[in-house]
Amino acid sequence: MSRRLLPVVPPLEDSFSRTVRYLRVSLTDRCNYRCTYCMPAEGVDLLPRQDILSFEEIARVVGVFAGMGVRRVRLTGGEPTIRQRVVDLVSMLNGIEGIDAVVMTTNGHRLPELAEPLARAGLREVNVSIDTLDATKFKSITRRGDVGRVVAGIEAALAAGIRVKLNAVALKGFNDDEVGALCGFAWSRNVTPRFIEHMPMSDGVLYAPGQQLSAAEVRAAVEREHAGTLEREEAGDPLAGPSRYWRLDGDAKRRLGIISAMTEHFCDTCNRVRLTAVGDLHACLGYDDATSLRQIVRGGGSDDDLRAAIRHALSGKREGHDFQTTGRGAPRKHMISIGG
Repeated sequence: MSRRLLPVVPPLEDSFSRTVRYLRVSLTDRCNYRCTYCMPAEGVDLLPRQDILSFEEIARVVGVFAGMGVRRVRLTGGEPTIRQRVVDLVSMLNGIEGIDAVVMTTNGHRLPELAEPLARAGLREVNVSIDTLDATKFKSITRRGDVGRVVAGIEAALAAGIRVKLNAVALKGFNDDEVGALCGFAWSRNVTPRFIEHMPMSDGVLYAPGQQLSAAEVRAAVEREHAGTLEREEAGDPLAGPSRYWRLDGDAKRRLGIISAMTEHFCDTCNRVRLTAVGDLHACLGYDDATSLRQIVRGGGSDDDLRAAIRHALSGKREGHDFQTTGRGAPRKHMISIGG
């Protein structure tokens, strides 16, 4: 795709003066895993394929966002790597003027064969979900996953020169005894592990308050199991996501991140919005309201129409979410439908 000149427009800000630089784009609501905290056991009603945005439609919307100051695009799902020709999309998005980084969140299952072509297409970084290193537990929480294949995917991404971070949803009674081991696994590969507090999506039905492992408990486990003291990094990257980072005894090679939506909110620094696979723009993960950009794209609307719709959506972005540790305050939408 040839690069085009960006229009001169005001920065994309919400009513609380938070500037949006980061767009998460879900490519599909389908996934080859069935993680228990992401999808109900009975599955979800899949979106009609004709409703899914085409790559050309995604590229157009991303181009409009780029013209409004967005610089980082994260591809999510469902599972983004099961979307056919995903490598082509990465290449297309890298050709858009203003986009500085195209990154991805994936379960890693298809990285053994896709890492090298994704790297050639310009993928800068992957966040790979790996909640446990135990094969039996991994298959249990994913309902069908293969931890050995995910580890092979991580190794393939590193070999291809893609920066890797690991994502683990922190759950009491499941992987709270593996916090130290997950850090050791990551650090031995010069990779940053990140622990995510469990969030009450799906109207709270997939959330068990007793499983909540807090950010403070994660840090305490790391310090105890690795016999050190965690030091907080100063935030500085305006394109960074919600994770806050620490270093064990100040060692840059022993770094970890925590996404603490429940116990240590970061809403005041939110710099991102989310586009679903059908083109619904969500200003916040924690609410169900959305603005359809697909209607504008397929209805013959102009880029100015898209910009107006995006600004309108941002004008309604709340100051923060209503997640509660009891499970209340949850949106109805499933995590799999919006990519986290």
